[in-house]
Amino acid sequence: MNSLRHFFHTRLAAYLIFTGVLLSLLLGGSLRAAWDFTTIQQQADRLYGRATADGEQRITAWQQLLLQQRNQSEQAQLNAVNLFFNKKLHYREDIDIWGAIDYWATPVESLRKGEADCEDYALAKYFTLRHLGVSGEKLRITYVKALRQDRAHMVLTWYATPDAIPLVLDSLTDNILPATQRSDLLPVYSFNDSGLWLPGSQNNKRVGDSKRLSRWQDVLKKMREEGFPIDE
Repeated sequence: MNSLRHFFHTRLAAYLIFTGVLLSLLLGGSLRAAWDFTTIQQQADRLYGRATADGEQRITAWQQLLLQQRNQSEQAQLNAVNLFFNKKLHYREDIDIWGAIDYWATPVESLRKGEADCEDYALAKYFTLRHLGVSGEKLRITYVKALRQDRAHMVLTWYATPDAIPLVLDSLTDNILPATQRSDLLPVYSFNDSGLWLPGSQNNKRVGDSKRLSRWQDVLKKMREEGFPIDE
């Protein structure tokens, strides 16, 4: 039965990929950096062991989300992606999920487990929105202090323009609010695949390179091993 279920999900994944490629061709979408989920699932099984049926279902739902949101407005994508991961992943501490004090999981790892720490939510949302075509210049993974909980926290922020007040995609709430309405969050630093920023930097100028963040580099390395076409 397990083998039959795995065969079904593998074939379904292949069908979804084909459908997404076909829709992109018909609608003029970009196909660069296409994600081959059949290969990704095979690589993930090799790296982490066979996924549970629930884990496979979450991965399939992720593929469906990508197809459904491919040609939606950016605002619709933000809302759909934020809600998807907030609902699909159950919050747990890294020590309980991975047996480590601080572990940054890839989206595949998180969805296979169905559990995530705050940074895992932010990472999953970041990579999903980037794949949907949202510019990297608009997205930053932002490390903050959650004042009400008195603890470190991580969110994803979206900037309409480089100097705009960002919107905050947070695992603590399904509501996407401007940062000015999130007085409970104190920004510490932010980053994406091209840079590193500190709060108060004049004109939001980059103050460093995200290659300095070893855990970020570890996530990119793991995603390459999982079969994602992540640039060096």
